[in-house]
Amino acid sequence: MKRKDFIRISALTGGYIAASQVLSGEQAANINNLNPVSAAELQKFLVSLTQLKPRTVDRFIIGNPETTIKKIGTCWMSDFKTCKKAVESGVNVLITHEPTFYTHWDLDEREGDYFSSPEYTKQLYLQQVEKKKKWINENGLVIIRNHDTLDALKDKGIPFALGNFLGFSNSDIIRSRTYYNVYKINSQTAAVFAKNVAGRLSEIGQPGVAFYGDPERVVQSVGLGTGCICDPMEFADLKPDIAIAIDDVVRTWTQTAYAADTGNPLIIINHGTSEEMGMRMLNKIIGEKFPAIETIHFNQGCTYKWITG
Repeated sequence: MKRKDFIRISALTGGYIAASQVLSGEQAANINNLNPVSAAELQKFLVSLTQLKPRTVDRFIIGNPETTIKKIGTCWMSDFKTCKKAVESGVNVLITHEPTFYTHWDLDEREGDYFSSPEYTKQLYLQQVEKKKKWINENGLVIIRNHDTLDALKDKGIPFALGNFLGFSNSDIIRSRTYYNVYKINSQTAAVFAKNVAGRLSEIGQPGVAFYGDPERVVQSVGLGTGCICDPMEFADLKPDIAIAIDDVVRTWTQTAYAADTGNPLIIINHGTSEEMGMRMLNKIIGEKFPAIETIHFNQGCTYKWITG
């Protein structure tokens, strides 16, 4: 079975994806014993994939960098459930795209997110942070964050992986800059295009999309960004006929109200949905670099449950 077919089938199961299975588990373990790889070596490779700014969240979040890798896991977000799955699966180094401790700068945050909340709420979050830290340390789990690298990675990063999953190729890109791509598409109404997008996303847990604007407007290009760097206001100058943004970015009184008033079509999808395929791509890159180490991906996709009447 081809690798891409295996990944596609595995995504439907809601479990995890094994990424480097050319060798049997026993063979891989034997090779790893002869040539151990530390978490620090893995991180050195990860940050070498693109040029990062001096201050970045791509670093060790918790755990000993000198830990010898037994098994690598990747995920979009290292929530408690996924951390527990990782440990149960034998993973001792987990790579996450989003924060582990509820704020962009994780344990180094001092001002943003819950730190700016009322003191009562702040203490609730801090108690949970300590509980999670304790569990992670007790279970010997190392967590590395790879966010800035994957967002900016040319041809294989977050926006490219999402575009590919939606059926576009890199050769379809007609306008682009870091974090944003505009793809040419077959001429169709915005409603038809949105329905097709929803059909694809249903495979990763999002059976529908939010739509704003004129559903009958004919579109021939689509623009999408990178996670939270996908505000349609920020890439309007690339002039996509229809834009795709995420729920963590838009406001109902700003971008969506503008779309409704102008008719400019806008599709809103979940943040996790938009970045799931990028993390699977990173998993593949890691598996190719370290073929002797078993590498698995924990599917997440849409981060909330769809409940309908």
